[in-house]
Amino acid sequence: MVFAALALVLAGIRAASAIVAPLLISVFVATLAGPIVFWLHRHRIPKLVAILVVVMAMMGFLTLIVNVALFTLQDFNENLPTYQDRLEDQLESMTRRFSEIVGRFGLVLATGDILGELNLRSFVSFAGSTLVQFGSVLTKSVLVVLTVLFMLLEAFRLPSKLDKALVRTERTWAGFTEFAGSVQKYIAIKTVTSLATGVAAGTWVWILDVDYPVFWGLVAFLLNYIPNIGSIIAASPAVLMAFVQHGAAAAIATALGYLVINLVIGSVVEPHFMGDGVGLSPLVVLMSLVFWGWMLGTAGALLSTPLTISVRIALESYPDTRWIGTLIGSGKP
Repeated sequence: MVFAALALVLAGIRAASAIVAPLLISVFVATLAGPIVFWLHRHRIPKLVAILVVVMAMMGFLTLIVNVALFTLQDFNENLPTYQDRLEDQLESMTRRFSEIVGRFGLVLATGDILGELNLRSFVSFAGSTLVQFGSVLTKSVLVVLTVLFMLLEAFRLPSKLDKALVRTERTWAGFTEFAGSVQKYIAIKTVTSLATGVAAGTWVWILDVDYPVFWGLVAFLLNYIPNIGSIIAASPAVLMAFVQHGAAAAIATALGYLVINLVIGSVVEPHFMGDGVGLSPLVVLMSLVFWGWMLGTAGALLSTPLTISVRIALESYPDTRWIGTLIGSGKP
């Protein structure tokens, strides 16, 4: 019965993903904006004014993301024939060099038209469409804007409501505090490190004179929220663009730059500040990316880790399901 009910609930969530995904993004934005609103309110700014200032600032930033993505894709489409010709020239040059090398050993390289059919549009369009999809949900949906506003307004009344609605036991408030603190800590640290990743990536491709450095920085910033594979997806189109413009050496330099940025920020800086804040095993992080991406699309992939953290904490809050929460946790004390 439990598994049947769970399957029914998951099927309902997937069927209603068009509604659930914007609501979850609203929770994500409200969680991120909440500490800033409370800080402004503590400094004698009326709460309604503080909420409006923060929401308008975030909407302005997200509108900027969408506008940059649309402008870049429009300019790229106009110059696509030139880029495609450059790509074919670079591939033909590389093929000729490899043919000369293997020819010295008496071998013949079967070239064919596979590399020549490589479509440059698909690589850049994927990165741009991801930005546009995420940004359009936040900037064009009235539901998201209103939900964030009311969530931030409700945040001021939530403690008193919980006092009246729940029996304030030590276990209840400890679980609620752990849940809110873990999710908020993860989102805040991930946002700062993603911003640092985007700035570093954009600066690096600008130094290498690759076209659209601001766009590549935005792609790196956004896709860094996707664990494990996000940085690889973000680097691929930028490396290809460097190859098209300046050849294999520039592409290798771009790839090495992305690798160093992600190693430093993802493996040194982020763990230093986050510690065991995620509390999930690496396998669970990867599986949650696949599962939530299948359930909710792009929004699910972006929010896969916070959603799984919420599930783990909920499972560990009850004795009957605590063993499941322990299994999907990191195993660290």
